Amino acid sequence: MQGIQSIIPLILVFGIMYFLLIRPQQKKLKDHQQMVAALRRGDQVVTQGGLIGKVTKVKDDNEVEVEIASGVSVRVVRSSISAVTSKTEPAKA
Repeated sequence: MQGIQSIIPLILVFGIMYFLLIRPQQKKLKDHQQMVAALRRGDQVVTQGGLIGKVTKVKDDNEVEVEIASGVSVRVVRSSISAVTSKTEPAKA
């Protein structure tokens, strides 16, 4: 009986840690992956380095081309995009 009573607080601490730290982090990661997967040409994005630009080309599953100034385009790894500031409407089929 004494052994069970000493394990219960540990189980509670791990449960609280899961719901306060691990689960929100997993949700944030999942939301970021969905945002990056939904990138399309014309979206205005912010990179982790602080560059703001417009997606001009979605190269492959790992890269996009972002225009950061008139006539200046850079290739960016999708995972380094931190936010999409404005979305474009999907093209009508």
